[in-house]
Amino acid sequence: MNVKAILLAGLFCLSGIVHAADKPVIRIETGNTSLIYRVGDNGRLYQSYLGKRLNYEADIDHLPLGTEAYLTHGMEDYFEPALHMVHNDGNPSTLLKYDTHTSQKLSDGSNETVITLSDAQYPVTVKLHYIAFPEENIIKTFTEISHREKKPVTLQKYASSLLHLNRGKYFLTEFAGDWAHEANITERELAFGKKVIDTKLGARANMFVSPFFQLSVDNPSEENTGEVIVGTLGWTGNFRFTFEVDNLNHLRILSGINPYASEYNLPAGEVFRTPDFYFTYSLNGKGQASRNFHDWARRYQVKDGNETRMTLLNNWEATYFDFNEDKLIGLIGEAKHLGVDMFLLDDGWFANKYPRSSDHQGLGDWTETADKLPNGIGRLTAEAQKQGVKFGIWIEPEMVNPKSELYEKHKDWVIHLPNRDEYYFRNQMVLDLSNPAVQDHVFGVVDQLMTKYPDIAFFKWDCNSPITNIYSSYLKGKQTHLYIDYVKGLYKVLDRVKAKYPNLPMMLCAGGSGRSDYEALKYFTEFWPSDNTDPIERLFIQWGFSQVFPSKTLCAHVTTWNKKANVKFRTEVAMMGKLGFDIKLDDLTDDEQAYCRQAIQEYNRLKPVVLEGDLFRLVSPYEGNHTSSMYVDKAKNKAVVFAFDIHPRYGEHILPVRLQGLDANKMYHVKEINLMPGAGASMGGNDQNYSGEYLMTVGLGLFTGQDLSSRVIEVTAL
Repeated sequence: MNVKAILLAGLFCLSGIVHAADKPVIRIETGNTSLIYRVGDNGRLYQSYLGKRLNYEADIDHLPLGTEAYLTHGMEDYFEPALHMVHNDGNPSTLLKYDTHTSQKLSDGSNETVITLSDAQYPVTVKLHYIAFPEENIIKTFTEISHREKKPVTLQKYASSLLHLNRGKYFLTEFAGDWAHEANITERELAFGKKVIDTKLGARANMFVSPFFQLSVDNPSEENTGEVIVGTLGWTGNFRFTFEVDNLNHLRILSGINPYASEYNLPAGEVFRTPDFYFTYSLNGKGQASRNFHDWARRYQVKDGNETRMTLLNNWEATYFDFNEDKLIGLIGEAKHLGVDMFLLDDGWFANKYPRSSDHQGLGDWTETADKLPNGIGRLTAEAQKQGVKFGIWIEPEMVNPKSELYEKHKDWVIHLPNRDEYYFRNQMVLDLSNPAVQDHVFGVVDQLMTKYPDIAFFKWDCNSPITNIYSSYLKGKQTHLYIDYVKGLYKVLDRVKAKYPNLPMMLCAGGSGRSDYEALKYFTEFWPSDNTDPIERLFIQWGFSQVFPSKTLCAHVTTWNKKANVKFRTEVAMMGKLGFDIKLDDLTDDEQAYCRQAIQEYNRLKPVVLEGDLFRLVSPYEGNHTSSMYVDKAKNKAVVFAFDIHPRYGEHILPVRLQGLDANKMYHVKEINLMPGAGASMGGNDQNYSGEYLMTVGLGLFTGQDLSSRVIEVTAL
């Protein structure tokens, strides 16, 4: 071959290399999942694949190009866009093409990939971020939007994530309800068109629907088999999930802030960062998806995720608003007698001009009511210290009653319409956290209490009202920023609290589960799933939240709700979460009190399994008259099984329950624990040895025909 031919061949080879470099393959991967993007001949980015990890490079070339990764408005508007931007000249279109991508390993062991897209006609940049957690099989994604136009552009839609699927059928599970009836599970098949799950409530955003979903492909979801995507948004405000099936039966899943009433003007040079969307792709059903999220949350996301949790006694159901110093000191003594770690003082301790004797007044005035607490909180923290228990306190710092000194002095701090009658939800209104002065006030509620009473060991942070009367006197001409800037303001406050008091645990409470998202849980150690503590209802509620959140984040209290259920049943339901009591000991018999003290000791002994172990949901309460769950430590040496008979039918044929998560080759001792004083075990085969294989193949007789009965089984490797 002559020199000219060699040079020409070399140029062809170089051309091929450049062409290939212009159309890279971008792989975002965990230990079990591949999310693969490719660049088309037109320079645009496409999602080629999402599913079981592909391990052979040669197979990638056989993948179809796929569907455009981050759809924009104004070009081929067949389907819901991820981005809708209006430019300075009024042009509402954006066309994004691939620029570059980078990948790096982060210090925590995760891997970050950033794909940069831009518009050739306008100086707009969109960065798609993907952070993969290999061991936990979780992918976090968010978007950064910026521009260099002369004036602000208007963002009308701005999704955190857009995922594409191409399968035969899709089955969506959502978690909806209402106050005291949260996280009800409903599954439905998706057909052509759009299904939207969203909220427009602002502060207490999750009152009707939770910010997570499950999506099963090809078949309805199962606990231990099938391919399931579970996704959730880290945003303590309005969210929206859109599921759109197109004419080719492709599914698009868009996740992010709800753009309702939230057009956002973005100045040049500023970056609009969307919230994090987290998802896992499980090849082994909903159970494995849950365990993925639980492991990831404890390790990476939840405040103090690898630390234990305190048991507590709350005064609310014992006193409601009717208490004084002596009564509270008596309850602190009861906390000591019960054996819990902490006494928690709930609502009703503050305000003087309008004393907090009901939920109609006083909210916003955070000084102790003089005739209730003449010696202040300090008298209570001193008594708690004397008794050897911690002291916690309830606050609701984002809210205000119109009947309060704060409202009278700073009505301009309140979200309200200047020319309309005010609407009150639970007799209160929301403070405007878009205003830095309000942020200072809300931070000051915590800071002043901690400065004056440094022995406070815990805060229960409540938020009982959605945003109503939607207008900010601070934002003036930027009213469409209110929903977003409120949440950003909340995070600024929580960042300050966390920075100054890094070791302060806090409960996230919002009239129940009005806030239950992983961004908030960066600042809170736990959340309150529901004001409904009826143990039967809690079996369903906790089952729903366990799909995404680990047990140590789910506060579960023993109360007097549903007295038909004995104290053992009520306590064992609560032992599947972060255990607390909200009950008067005087209402319990001596045997019941002895049982509760014993149950707390057992819970403390088994906390490493229940709070840190793998959850296996064995029998769903939705499937009949019984339910059972178990927790297994990582070494498979210890497990705790909870079994509940709700309302068995007469003559019902009761089958053994197969355990899960054990080592088939290990021998285990099985023993029923947590019995009432003087009672014997109710499980057949108690105090016997079995192989893991037997327990997972044949199972145990966990259920009975007795109404509202329960048992706890300890399984220990020999």
